[in-house]
Amino acid sequence: MFTRLNNNHQKTLAQLLEQYGGVAPKQAEEAHSRVIDKVVQDALDRANLTETDLSAVAVTIGPGLGLCLRVGVHKARRVAGAFNLPIVGVHHMEAHALVARLVEHELSFPFMALLISGGHNIIVLAHKLGQYTQLGTTVDDAIGEAFDKTAKGLGLDLRRSGGPAVEELALEGDSKSVMFNVPMKNHKDCNFSYAGLKTLVRLAIAAREIDAKCPFSSATKEDRRNRADIAASFQRVTVLHLEEKCERAIDLAMKLEPSIKHMVVPGGVASNQYVRFRLNNIVENKNLKLTIRSQDVLSQVVLW
Repeated sequence: MFTRLNNNHQKTLAQLLEQYGGVAPKQAEEAHSRVIDKVVQDALDRANLTETDLSAVAVTIGPGLGLCLRVGVHKARRVAGAFNLPIVGVHHMEAHALVARLVEHELSFPFMALLISGGHNIIVLAHKLGQYTQLGTTVDDAIGEAFDKTAKGLGLDLRRSGGPAVEELALEGDSKSVMFNVPMKNHKDCNFSYAGLKTLVRLAIAAREIDAKCPFSSATKEDRRNRADIAASFQRVTVLHLEEKCERAIDLAMKLEPSIKHMVVPGGVASNQYVRFRLNNIVENKNLKLTIRSQDVLSQVVLW
């Protein structure tokens, strides 16, 4: 069972994102530590359960930010130790993929899953429970990281995180005004890379003499247009890279499992409407159904 962020937690998260310009691992660990007990208790309360009703404790063990994962693991150990329960370690990707099956009842194996978040890009073919084929992953930075750094470089409001800020600004810009190269265009695999694109964005910002210390709200009309054009061009190429790799991965997966009917897309970046629209076109063209799971989940601990 999961619990969403309440208003107080959202406010605290927004303040941290603004202060540190995105996710800062040590500060993220401290934020997790402050709320982990309450989040787990809220989950139990909403399910009308107590720890004595549990039969096991499952906890995400990776991949992810090690400092934050440690908070969840320590909490899981405390609960399991106090009530003599077994602990089940869960892969981050597997957890994202399988949670979708709790609410999408027609989602059956085999299916594909594409995780797009601040820390990860990974696409897998789920054959059955516990059996997965990794088709592609990030070789450096993930898509969410690229959105965050672009937002910071453009001097945007980071209280909602970089992704929503870039998405909103991109609506004002010309997506073909800055001709960024599509990453890994000549690589015939399903892996992702955003480090190079981050560098190109940084160079474009410098070339237009954009000062990130000057808030977007205070920018001149010309400066605002330059920032919007970079945001729109970045978003277009970012998602084009995602599309190309997903299309190749779907073709590969359907050779392995011709009966695939769904692609599950979890992770915070899946809340981006442009990402959804473009991915849905790719998926529909392959006669698949797109299932989006982008809700915010604070606790890493799953109790049952």
